[in-house]
Amino acid sequence: MISLTLDELARAVSGTLHLADGDTPETTVSGAVDTDSRLIEPGGVFVAKPGDTTDGHRFVDAAVERGAVLAIVEHVVDAAVSQVVVADAVAALADLAREVVARVRAGGGIRVVGITGSNGKTTTKNMLARILQDEGETVAPRASFNNEVGAPLTMLRVTHDTRFLVSEFGASAPGEIARLAGLVEPDIAVVLMVGLAHAGGFGGIDSTVEAKSELVRAMRPGGIAVLNADDARVAGMAPLAAEKSATVRWFGRGERADVRADEVEVTPDGTRSTVVVGGERHELRLKVLGEHHVMNALAAIATAMALGVSAADAIARLETLELAERWRMQPLGSDRVRIINDAYNASPDSMGAALRTLAQITRPGERMVAVLGAMSELGEFAGEEHDRIGELAVRLRIPRIVIIGRDARRMYLAAVGEGSWSDEAVFFETADEAYDYLMGELRDGDRVLVKSSNSAGLRFLGDRLGESFS
Repeated sequence: MISLTLDELARAVSGTLHLADGDTPETTVSGAVDTDSRLIEPGGVFVAKPGDTTDGHRFVDAAVERGAVLAIVEHVVDAAVSQVVVADAVAALADLAREVVARVRAGGGIRVVGITGSNGKTTTKNMLARILQDEGETVAPRASFNNEVGAPLTMLRVTHDTRFLVSEFGASAPGEIARLAGLVEPDIAVVLMVGLAHAGGFGGIDSTVEAKSELVRAMRPGGIAVLNADDARVAGMAPLAAEKSATVRWFGRGERADVRADEVEVTPDGTRSTVVVGGERHELRLKVLGEHHVMNALAAIATAMALGVSAADAIARLETLELAERWRMQPLGSDRVRIINDAYNASPDSMGAALRTLAQITRPGERMVAVLGAMSELGEFAGEEHDRIGELAVRLRIPRIVIIGRDARRMYLAAVGEGSWSDEAVFFETADEAYDYLMGELRDGDRVLVKSSNSAGLRFLGDRLGESFS
C-alpha cells in the first residue's frame, strides 16, 4: 500500500482513530493490507472482518505478533496496536481501496482494467498480466480475488510505480460489480461472455446480462470497452459504451472482430490458432489446454493492444504462459495416465467446453474418462443443465463417466437415459468412493477430466489422482 498517515487513513474510511503508545496521528503506515492474520507481514494493516464461522477481532493479537502496526476494527480490541474503529470493516476496506487508487491516479501513469464475464475471468486476467508485466509494474489478483474482499485487497497493492492495475470482478447478485468497479472506474472494461454461471443468484439470464453490463457503465468516460463480438448479449452492451463516449474493441472468431482467431487446433500439448489483426496473421501456440481459452487469449491481446502493446509482443508473451491457474485445465499425472484437473469452477458453458477438450485431445487407442461433480448456483436451471451435461458426455462417446455427489445425481441419470450402458456411467456419493473405484479402473492410455464447481471439492480428488499417477 502507498504511505498514509494514521489520520489520513482514518479519514479515508470514516473511522475513529485510537492510538497505541508511541504512535501519533502523523505516524505513517505503508505495509500490505490483509484480512487473514496468518498473512500479515511486518508493517502490515489487519482488517478484522467478521465472518460466518469466526470473527477477525479474535485474531488481532495474532496479527500484531506477525508485525501488524494498525488494525481496522468494528470495536476496540484489547491489543497493543493502534486501531481505527469503523461501522463496517468490509465497507472500510472498499473505502481505503478507493482512496489509495485515487491517490495513485492523481500522480498519473496508472491504467486500470476491469474484467468480468460468466467464465474465463481468471484465465484472461492471468494472460493479460503476463503480457503487461514486461511493460511495467502490474498488479493483478491472486487466484480468483474478485469479490467484495478480494477485489479491494488487490487494489490496495498498487504503488506510485504501478503502471497497470488489472481487476477481476465476479458477482453472485445484481449491484456487486457496480460497487466494486465503482471503486476504481476502469479505463478499460472487458466483458468476456454471459452464461448461466451464478444465474440462480441473479434470477435468470436477463438479470445476468444486466449485472455484467455494470462494468461498462462503471468505466471512466472516454474509456475503451473490449467486448466479445460472438456473444450477442455482450455485443448488446456497445450502446452502453457509447453513452460513456467510449471506443469499442471487438474480439471473437467472426469477421466482425478487430482481433479474431481461426484455424484453431487443440492437442494434448496445448492449443494452436492463427490470430488475425488488421489483416496480419500471427501464429499463437498456447500451452494452455482448451479451445475456449483462445477466446480468453483474444480478449487479453485486444486489451493489451488498447494499452499500446503490439499484437506480436502480446502473442510472444502469451506463449510463455505455462498454466492458466491451478485447478483450471491443469495437466497432472503422466503420459501413462493424464489427469486434467479443472475442478475449481464449473458452469454449463465451461463444463461443456472441458468435455469437448477431452474429446479433442484423446488420440486413437486412448480412452476418455470424465469425472464430474455438481455445478453450483444455477437456481431453477440446475436440473435441466445437469441433464444436458450428462447427455453431452454420452454424445461425445466418453466410455467412462464417473458422477460424484448427490447434487450431481441428475447428471448420472441423464447419462443413463441417453444411452450409457454396461457401467459406462457410474455414480458415487463421495470423492473417496470414486477414488477407490478409479484406482482400480484407470489404465495406461487413459485421459481423465476432473470437473466440478469449487463447492463439490473435486479439485482435491484431481490432485490426489495426479499424484497417484505421476
